[in-house]
Amino acid sequence: MSFNIALSGIQAINEQLEAVSNNIANSSTYGFKSSRANFSAMYAGEQANGVSVGSLTQNIGTNGSVESTGRSLDAAIEGRGFFVTRDSQGTMSYSRVGIFAADNAGNLVDAAGRKVQGYGPAVNGTLGVMGDIKIPTGQIAAKASTGVKYVGNMSADWQVPTNTTFDATKPDSYNMVKQSVLYDSLGMQHTVSQYFVKTGSNAVTVHYGFDGAAPSATKALAFDAQGQLPAATNSGNLTLTPTNGAAPITFSIDYTGTTQFAGEATSTTNSTDGYASGNYVGVELAADGSVVARYSNEQKQTVGTIALATFGNEGALTATSDTSWQANAASGLALYGTPGAGLAGKLNTGSLEGSNVDITSELVGLMTSQRNYQANSKVITTENQMMQALMQAL
Repeated sequence: MSFNIALSGIQAINEQLEAVSNNIANSSTYGFKSSRANFSAMYAGEQANGVSVGSLTQNIGTNGSVESTGRSLDAAIEGRGFFVTRDSQGTMSYSRVGIFAADNAGNLVDAAGRKVQGYGPAVNGTLGVMGDIKIPTGQIAAKASTGVKYVGNMSADWQVPTNTTFDATKPDSYNMVKQSVLYDSLGMQHTVSQYFVKTGSNAVTVHYGFDGAAPSATKALAFDAQGQLPAATNSGNLTLTPTNGAAPITFSIDYTGTTQFAGEATSTTNSTDGYASGNYVGVELAADGSVVARYSNEQKQTVGTIALATFGNEGALTATSDTSWQANAASGLALYGTPGAGLAGKLNTGSLEGSNVDITSELVGLMTSQRNYQANSKVITTENQMMQALMQAL
């Protein structure tokens, strides 16, 4: 009987050593969760018959340290949750390893080549359906300008020009000129010139010229005694008709925030909402889980939002590798959401979660297992000596 009990102890310790060795070997593996061998007694009726490893407990609930990588498609989850991926057979896997990339088909994939799951671009504030995240790797179309935002200071020190007949070719007929860039439906740039002419103590008239042509439209700006425009004032609708086949550009110029103070005339904002077409140059993750494609025209486009899964009993998940799990009846169904929503943690982009292995504890456990192994070996040796002595006595 003692032989069997000691033998079961050695076998159980071997299984424990496998768990400890695997923990130590993966102490530098991103997203790895340590496991622990749980011993249980074996009985034959009411008689103790040895020991076995009853189960392996995964320490999923404890997060590893966050390690900065600086890579735009790396992400660590701060809190609960798992990244969701789908393999070629359609099987869902869950992992804490946020190493992503775009494959040659434009899919966002993890380090194992599985397709990352997420929500489509939001429409009217509502996220799209959950599925594969596709990244458009071609061009982004041009957007025609619909408005120009101009904010500046029309100096109160200006004098009415000596040449009272405005002429864009004669600088003495206006006080200041500024150019703004517009884009047509084909993405070509056009210039709108704004000639500011002081016409009275609190009045400035703006003359508009398009693409170097003589100005034909005007707008009067009337300031109050405090040098402020009394209300949101814009130019109304202006129209520029390109000659390259693009659609006419109908736009407005908003002067809200423009002042008339003493001192130098300044321009603090001169921007438009249009842009030329651009080529895809890369993709990055935002802290809210948004997958953002970047283009050569300095535009960004949200193409999806990464989904996170949480479980009622995440410790019961079935491990399919050192860093991947699958759901089962004990873990419960996955609850999907976006980072930071519900029970799901937030994302720390440009970082990865390290292993949660405590090397010191594992080494102590390794030494304890060695002592236990030696003790069980000693039991077998002693039992053997007793049997030899008994046989000799007979």
